[in-house]
Amino acid sequence: MQENIEHNIEILRGRIEEACRRARRDKAEVKLIAVSKNIGSGVVRSAFDCGLRDFGENRIQEAVAKYAELAEIRRQMTLHFIGHLQSNKVKDVLRTVDIIHSIDTLHLAEIVDKKTVGPVKVLLEVNLAGEQTKYGFSREELDRTIDSISALPHVNILGLMTIAPVCNSTEEVRPLFAALKRLNSAYGFKDLSMGMTDDFEVAVEEGATMIRIGRAIFGERS
Repeated sequence: MQENIEHNIEILRGRIEEACRRARRDKAEVKLIAVSKNIGSGVVRSAFDCGLRDFGENRIQEAVAKYAELAEIRRQMTLHFIGHLQSNKVKDVLRTVDIIHSIDTLHLAEIVDKKTVGPVKVLLEVNLAGEQTKYGFSREELDRTIDSISALPHVNILGLMTIAPVCNSTEEVRPLFAALKRLNSAYGFKDLSMGMTDDFEVAVEEGATMIRIGRAIFGERS
């Protein structure tokens, strides 16, 4: 398993480097987040042994149990919560992860601010495509609430995040990624979380600083 993961990571890093070359970017600007949803702690440890340090989880109950088994290396990791965050799970998330990618309402940001005991790093999830099946701020909602979220004393906004629509061609999502990059820059944010296994190269070319990769590292999930 570790040999397969190591091989997959080598190929993935080569693709990231090539995308950066095309966009005239430094590959050091792009953080690879290994999405370990439905992946056991032993496999996560193998990925860690291959040099990965950033891991993403969608379900907090799974993350709590999994990373308890990895307690001896947990402090060397950065754990990202990338799933939809329910308000009744905020305390668990705050106790478990380092960065939340999925703040999608002012109300949720206020709950995070209220329940934390220190600064919390977050990204604001944006749904520029207006998909009914996905969470996230519309452009108009974000414009109306960004000042209020920025004023929360314990919420440190790193940047924006999006999940692109499923398309026949990755080129179809390029305008969306480009638009999010422009919006991120307009707000003066540094980080931009976009791009997954099927579209990360386009995301990197359009300015992503964090890409969330599961299948290209761990293979198909059962």
